[in-house]
Amino acid sequence: MHSEALHVEICEPIATLRLNRPAVRNALNEVLITDLGAAIRAVSEQPHVRIIVLAAQGDTFCAGADLDWMARMGELDQAQNLSDARALADMLHQFDQCPKPIIARVQGGAYGGGIGLISVCDIVLADEKAQFALSEVKLGLVPATIAPYVLRAIGARQMRRYALSGEKFSATEAQHLGLIHEVCSTENFEPRFETLINTLLQASPHAIASTKQLIGQLDNHALNANLRELTAVAIAQARNSEDGREGVAAFLEKRKPRWQK
Repeated sequence: MHSEALHVEICEPIATLRLNRPAVRNALNEVLITDLGAAIRAVSEQPHVRIIVLAAQGDTFCAGADLDWMARMGELDQAQNLSDARALADMLHQFDQCPKPIIARVQGGAYGGGIGLISVCDIVLADEKAQFALSEVKLGLVPATIAPYVLRAIGARQMRRYALSGEKFSATEAQHLGLIHEVCSTENFEPRFETLINTLLQASPHAIASTKQLIGQLDNHALNANLRELTAVAIAQARNSEDGREGVAAFLEKRKPRWQK
């Protein structure tokens, strides 16, 4: 499970999955996505693991998609692009369906796919200085594979604003929207995190798993295989589009994009 891009630390009864690409602000690429999927499947099946923590090395939780990866994907044909997009959709689904409680620790910021990651976690603590954005449209892309989970977290009305504008918002606003659960000062983060861990450990692990399953069954936005495929197709098409390739190229070249009329 342990890899260069993802560190997995198991100190029973807690498993910590730590994004480890700080040089690129823990941006998601095909390697990290594969590693996350493998890790969440593995720790979900370990009986002595009761809580999973999703954390990140460095100053930023996750900057979203690695744009070098996006640029490479934009050069692939539709079938190859779709296969890659399905891997991201499947990884998010694995997190969403995990029977164990997942706590996300957010520092610095979560953008694009990073917001998707915290949206598939059960409880999210964020540092008071953290910032958030659904910035895909500014790159000529769409927040496709993450959309069902973000929509469930903040609702369609708020998602329209932030997914269409791409604007940044604060940890306080993220809590107001329902994206995160608690905003913590730097000095209070660890004590609050430990309190939450201890609270979860007082509960029956079987009851927690059953409760998560029931909530998923009752959820009006439950994500089936057809909907996952729809989101994968949407991002694959966006990455292959003229605006998708132009937006990523413009960002990498540090210039303004020239959108299609």
